[in-house]
This record gives sequence, C-alpha cells and structure tokens, in this order.
Amino acid sequence: MKKFGWIASGWACALLLVLPVLALLFSALSADGDLFVHLADTVLSTYLVNTLLLVLGVVSLSLLFGVPTAWLVAMCQVPGRRALQWALMLPMAMPSYIVAYVYTDLFDYSGPVQAGLRTLFDWQGPGDYWFPAIRSLGGAAWVLALVLFPYVYLLARASFLEQSVSLIHSSRLLGSSPWQSFRRISLPLARPAIMVAVSLVAMETLADFATVHFFAINTLTTAVYDTWLGYGSLATAAKLSCLMLLAVVLLIAFERRSRSRQQVFQKSMGHEPPLRYPLKGGLRWLAGLWCWGLVLAGFALPFAILLDYGVRYFALSWTPEFARFAGNSLLISALTALLAMGVALLLGFFRRLDGGIKSLIPLRLAALGYAMPGTVLAIGVLVPLTALDFGINDLAEWLGLQGPGLLLTGTLTAIVFGYLVRFVAIAIGSVESSLGKVSPSLDMAARSLGQGAGGMLRRVHLPLVRRGLFAGAMLVFIESMKELPAALLLRPFNFETLATHVYQFVSDEMLERGALGAIVIVLVGLLPLIWVNRSLDSQGH
Repeated sequence: MKKFGWIASGWACALLLVLPVLALLFSALSADGDLFVHLADTVLSTYLVNTLLLVLGVVSLSLLFGVPTAWLVAMCQVPGRRALQWALMLPMAMPSYIVAYVYTDLFDYSGPVQAGLRTLFDWQGPGDYWFPAIRSLGGAAWVLALVLFPYVYLLARASFLEQSVSLIHSSRLLGSSPWQSFRRISLPLARPAIMVAVSLVAMETLADFATVHFFAINTLTTAVYDTWLGYGSLATAAKLSCLMLLAVVLLIAFERRSRSRQQVFQKSMGHEPPLRYPLKGGLRWLAGLWCWGLVLAGFALPFAILLDYGVRYFALSWTPEFARFAGNSLLISALTALLAMGVALLLGFFRRLDGGIKSLIPLRLAALGYAMPGTVLAIGVLVPLTALDFGINDLAEWLGLQGPGLLLTGTLTAIVFGYLVRFVAIAIGSVESSLGKVSPSLDMAARSLGQGAGGMLRRVHLPLVRRGLFAGAMLVFIESMKELPAALLLRPFNFETLATHVYQFVSDEMLERGALGAIVIVLVGLLPLIWVNRSLDSQGH
C-alpha cells in the first residue's frame, strides 16, 4: 500500500469511528422534540440535580478515601504497606452494581445489620431508631466511591512518589510537621494528578447506569435508557445524550484548564532514598485500619460474599445457558480487541508516515468515543446503523428483492462497533506509546534497503511494538467483558453477555444465581491491575 493509501485509510477509519458522535449531534438538532419539551417541563430538572449531586458526592468521597490513603502508603510506614500498594487497586475490578447489591443486602431493613441491632437493643420497628437508607442518592455515592477511589489513589500515590525528597526535608528543617509538609508541599505538587483523577471519577460516575438504576435514582443516564426503551423515542434520547456529552466536554475542559498554567519542576537529577515517616502506637494502627478497611469494604467483603454464593449455588449457575453467555462475551471481546489492534496500528503507523500536526487529528477523532458514557455511545451508534438498515431494506424493496431485515442493529455488528468506538482509544494510546520509542533511523534504514511502507511496518515496526499492541488488546478485551450500558442497548434480541446476565439477576435481587458470572468478570478484571502493579512496583519499594 502506498503512502497515500495509508493516509486515506487512516482518515476513513477515524471518520467512521467519530460517526456516532456526529450522528448523535445531527439527530438531536434535527429531530422532533415534543417528548423532550415535556421532560424539560416536568422531570428534567430532577434528572440534572440528581446527576450533579451524585457526581459531587462521588468525587468528594473518592478524594476523602484516595488522597490520604495515597499519602500514607507512599510516605509512611503503614502496617502491610507492600501488600497495600496493590491491594488498594482491587476495588477497581468490582462492578459497582455488585457492590451495590451486597451492601443493600447487608444494610437494608431486613438485612443482618439492622436485624442484629434490633435484637441487640430490643427495638420493635423502624420508628424506634434511625438508620441511613442505603437505597438513596447518598448510598449510591458511597458505593460508587468505594470502587472509583483507586483512580485517585493510583495517580496521587504516583505523584507523591515522584516528588523530590529534598523539598520535604527542607520543609522539615524549617520547622514544619509532617501534616504541614503534606498540606503545604506534597498536596499542592500533587494537584495536577489529583485533578486528572477527579475528572476520571466524574466521567465514570456520569457513565454509570447499573448502580443508579438498581437504587432507583433518576439521573441523565437512566433518562436516556428509559426514553429509548420505555418511550421508543430515539430523538429525545439523543437530546439527553447530548446533555451528557456536554457535561463530559466541560469536565475535560475544566481539568485541562486547571493544569494549563501549572509548571512544576521538582524531580531531582540524582538518586534520593525514599522518605518514610515512622508511625508509632495508636496512630500506626489507625492508619493501617483506615487503609485495610477500604480494601475490605471495596473488594474483600463483596468478593467473599460472591465466592460464598458461587460455591453454594454452583449447580444452579453452571448451566448450558451460562456457558453460552460466557462464549458470547468472549466472542465479542475478542472481536473488539482484534479490530482495535488493527485500527490502532493503522492510525499509529499513518501518524508516523505523515509526521505533521494534521496527522494527529485522526487519532484524536478516533479516541473521542472513550469519553462518552456507554449509554450515550449506544444511542450514537443506533442512529446511523438504524438509518442504514432502513436504507438497505428500502433499496432491496425498490429492486424487487426481499429485505435482509435488521442487518446491522439486529446482529453482532452494532455491539462490536459500539465497543470498538468506546475502547479503541486504549489500544491507540498503547500503540502510540510503543511506536514513539522506535528510532526514526530504523525507518530511514528500511527505506534505504528498498522497503515500502507495508514492508517497513511488517518487518520493522510490528516486531518492535508487538508487546504494546498485545497490552492494548488485552485491556480492550477486559473492558469489553465488563461493559454493561452499551451491551444492554446494542445487543441483538435474545442475546446475553456475562455482564447483562449478571445484571438481570441483580435487578431481580437474585445475585446468588449470577454470582458465578460476577466472579468470572472480577477475575478477568484483575489482570490489568496486576499489570499496572508490576509497572509501578519499582516506585513503591
């Protein structure tokens, strides 16, 4: 393939991947909006307020959980610090709706916690005592924060470890206590990393559907889902999706603006031994209790309950249907990962061949889908694919042929395309990073030996970037296994994945029947955490 062919293919691929965003905007601007006007006059303000309060609550709790924990693990001698470095990442592998069900089962009125309190204090009914409602906006914020605070922990801990120890020593020589050094030195220097984490937590909260739907909290995400499936109005769902997309864009712009004027040069050139504040007595054990308590609440307790359910109900769960659902998830995830590898390699190599600023545009366009919540993305995918389905059937009827029916939206095409748009940015980032480490002199040497673009890619670049390519594909595979909102809207009729299979049982409050599928999802989700921990392991010693 000539250089022009690579460039044309790169632009065509990027435009195809950005098509859902363009279709969403076009549909929202041009379609009839009677239902949207009705929603705006009645319940839209409730959706907006609930969404804002939920995001603020999750961000606040994630900061409360993540920042002190990151500083304790990075800068203090906490009991079990080496194990805590990776254990605090484990909650990321837990689907939030699983954690929501577990804690609802524990803390609801009929759960063991309130039943035990009634027995202990001889309370006769709810009028005799007050207990915070787990099925509430505050309960949803708490559950989401338990699984999202590792974003804050990871980035804040990495920032604390990268800070120059000499700055901390200088502050101590000037009479600052460890708390004052943290407040005046460490925290301001870590602010850019923390703001990135805050934006990630906020976007993940906006994207969540299962938890808020389980808790019956009306947010913009549930509004999109209900408007499309409940009212059958794709146009109104598109308008609501654009509101969510606007919120995501504002979050990204806020995060970048907050860091735009900050230039911090702090890392020393020489080797500095790590600084560890010794914690003594009750303070030491209080710090350990705080850190290990988060691991217990966010991962160990929910996973232990899943294992218990999985063992006790194994005979009911291990069915031919379960095997089929697992096979569906593996098939879709593998197809998405393979396509993502091809797209990432194409766009990355196109960027390397062109080398100009314009060649960055296709990469950034293709990566836009990662910032879109799954529910919003699903609507963006449905708009053009539904139009294409109608167009194909109309053409077949005009030619006197039998129409193929739902050729795109009724098959795996829609769900695989949606997953690809959503997660290809992960593969692009991995490949772009790997290609950036390949010396340009290798390209010139290949050219001088008579290799064209295709030969250079096959014989030079592909062997050098295969590890990054595999890592990106693995991450895409795992994210596809866990994806729920897009799967609920894009799956063909009578088609289930492990995520939708588990969620159906959670919605019916029968998690014990879906525990086996949840365990598989969690174990698959642990793989990238192990990989991340190994990459950060040298910093934690």
